[in-house]
Amino acid sequence: MKLHKSKKDNDLYYYFNAKNEKMWCYRYRFYDALGKRKEKSKQGFKSEKDAYRALLEVKASVLNGDVKQVENSNLTVSEWLDIWFETHKSDWKITSQIQRENAIKYQMKPLLGKYKLAELDKTTYKRVFINELMKKYEPSTVRLFHRLFKVAINAAVDSEIIPRNRFLKITIPGEETFDNFLTAEELKAFLAAVKKMENITNYSIILLLAYTGLRKGEALGLTWNDVDFENKSITVERTRDKKGARAPKTKNSYRTILIDDTLLQQLKLYRKWCKQTMLSFGKRLSDDDYIFISYQSGTSMGENTLKYVFDRIIKKTGLKTVTPHGLRHTHATILIGQRIPVKVIAERLGNTPQMILDIYGHSFKALEEESVLAFEQALNF
Repeated sequence: MKLHKSKKDNDLYYYFNAKNEKMWCYRYRFYDALGKRKEKSKQGFKSEKDAYRALLEVKASVLNGDVKQVENSNLTVSEWLDIWFETHKSDWKITSQIQRENAIKYQMKPLLGKYKLAELDKTTYKRVFINELMKKYEPSTVRLFHRLFKVAINAAVDSEIIPRNRFLKITIPGEETFDNFLTAEELKAFLAAVKKMENITNYSIILLLAYTGLRKGEALGLTWNDVDFENKSITVERTRDKKGARAPKTKNSYRTILIDDTLLQQLKLYRKWCKQTMLSFGKRLSDDDYIFISYQSGTSMGENTLKYVFDRIIKKTGLKTVTPHGLRHTHATILIGQRIPVKVIAERLGNTPQMILDIYGHSFKALEEESVLAFEQALNF
C-alpha cells in the first residue's frame, strides 16, 4: 500500500484501497518514558478531517505524558483481562481467584474480549454484556459479573492504560434493593437482644462485628496478640473459616483500626472469662489463641455458629432480618450517615474508596438528597 503525505501534517497520509477509494491514515513516531522509539498508526479513515482529529488526540496524549494510553490503545479487553489476572492473582485468596478466573473465561471474554479496551463505550457494554447476561442469569448474578468487570477496569485506570472507568454509573435492570443492614436504632435493639439472650462469646463477637465492620472470617481469625488494649486498636492479619486460617482477602484487608471504650471493656471482660474457661479444661490461655472460643469445649469458635445465633435472635424477637455480613454493611452505612470521609471508611473496612462508593451508593444518594434539601432550607431561612 503506497502512502501519500498530506500537506496538512507530516504524519498524515492518504492511500487507495482495493476498491480504489481514497482513504486516510496516520503514522506518528514518539519516545516512551525510557527514551525508546515507538510508533502509533491507524488507517481506515474516510476523510482527512477524521484522521487529523485522531492524530491530534494521540499527539496531545503524548505531550501530556499519557504515553501508556497511546502505547496500549490497541489492547483488547481479552488481553487486558489476562494481564490483570496474572498480575494480581497472588493478591487474592483462592476463592476470589477461582471466581474471577471463571468470570473472565465464561462471561467477560466471550462477550467483550474482542473490543479494544480504550474504545469500549458504556452503550456497547450494556448492549453486548449486561443485556446478554440478563437473558441467562438472575439480576444478583449479573450484578456480581458487573462488579468484577469494574474491578478489572479500575486496575487499568490505576495502571494509566485508560484515563477513567466508563462503567461506574450503570444500573442493573431488576436490581435488588440493598437491605442487609440495620439503622442505628435497630442495631441498638439487636445488640440488646443478643446480650440478654446469648452467651458471652456470641455477644462479644457480634459486638465486635458491629463496632468494627470486620468480616466474619476476619473476626474468627483474630488472636489476643491482635488486640492492643493500651492503644485501643485491633490488627487484621488473617481470615479463618472451615478450611483453616490464611491471608486476608486482599492487601487492603491488612489493617489496624481503632476501637472505642465500649468494645474495649467488653473484650477485657471476655478475656477474663476465657482464662477461667480454659482453666476449667486444664489449659492456659495464650496470646496466640484465637479470641472467640466455645464455652462447651474451650476450642475455637466454628464459622457456622453465628448463623444459628442470628436465626435464633431474629425468630424470637421479630427484629429485622440481617446476616453477620450485614453488620459490616451496618457499620459502613452508619459512618456514611455521620459524614465520615469515604477514604477513612475504606481504610477501616479494608476496601478501596471506589468499592465503598459502588457498594453503598444508596447511602450516598440519600446524603445527596439531604444536601439538596439543606441548601434549599438555608436559602429560605
